[in-house]
Amino acid sequence: MASIHKHGISRWIAYSPPVAWTVRQLRELLIGALRQGPIPQHVAFVMDGNRRFAREHHIETVEGHNMGFEALARILEVCYKAGVKVVTIYAFSIENFKRSKHEVDALMELAKLKLGQLAEHGALLDRYGASIRILGNRELVKPDVIEAIDRAVSITAHNKSRAILNVCFPYTSRDEITTAIKSTVEQYNTPLDSLQTPSKRTFSESHIAQQIRKQMLEEDTDASSAPQESRSTSPSSLKEAKSVEGGRSSSATTAINSSDKDESYTTAPSYPDPETITAETLNEHMLTAGAPPLDLLVRTSGVERLSDFMLWQCHENTSIVFLKCLWPEFDLWQFLPVLVEWQWQKKKLQEQQKSRALSKAE
Repeated sequence: MASIHKHGISRWIAYSPPVAWTVRQLRELLIGALRQGPIPQHVAFVMDGNRRFAREHHIETVEGHNMGFEALARILEVCYKAGVKVVTIYAFSIENFKRSKHEVDALMELAKLKLGQLAEHGALLDRYGASIRILGNRELVKPDVIEAIDRAVSITAHNKSRAILNVCFPYTSRDEITTAIKSTVEQYNTPLDSLQTPSKRTFSESHIAQQIRKQMLEEDTDASSAPQESRSTSPSSLKEAKSVEGGRSSSATTAINSSDKDESYTTAPSYPDPETITAETLNEHMLTAGAPPLDLLVRTSGVERLSDFMLWQCHENTSIVFLKCLWPEFDLWQFLPVLVEWQWQKKKLQEQQKSRALSKAE
């Protein structure tokens, strides 16, 4: 009980008008200072610690999740004010379906509640032109939850994607990578244009010309082996022979063209070359396709694991930070040192790249 009163008093002091005004001005000053340096374009959060926060403060679990959502709203405002383009949050894991039916149903109801809260806070997203995108396997959730998902997405659909909020629900990286590979296989098993262009025909113009010359050589050979008296025939008979010969030549040419036309449309379909598949090909089939590379991943509650989140998106320059504070406690004051450290590492990396470029030029 004392913990509840202590927490309530601290909140009352923090949100009193003089203190709130001072804190707000200081926040704006710090965010403005952050904007003077490089800003991560894609930040991901594992929002861990809501239930533990509720247990430690002897409040209901739902209240802990509600305070976690308030922390999300604060962090989103910090990110978008600082200039972050994409924020990705881990809202619900597919692994949670392995829990008891009672707990899964409770989590689904909680998810609907959180999505409804996102819709209610649409003004915050509209202020920064942010749109909501739900990343995950929709086939695993019930129709009423899908309806809540679509409602949350439609509220910000009018925004021009100046900023994006990716809500991973229900999601695991293994499922995302598996789906991306399946999609890539389907693409590379789909024939290209079934009608080939004339330049790709089995019988080209040069091949037809060779066949005509071959036919004419055979006829010349037959003519040279004919009896000598055939040369003394009358001019009229020569004209008739030429007309017959011309008829045979034209019919042969027509036959070749007809054969070429028939075979040009019966060739086997052409497929994309699987040797052209690269990491970028798979990137285009990921749920985060089109988003900037993941610059920063933050997990609260002191747990140091990724929990099957953003495994593909993490690359050699992704900074992964594990904080001991619980998610409802997460604010600018915990996030500021993380951003400053990221900026310092970014500047150091840029200096290293410049020095390598100068050494290569020399």
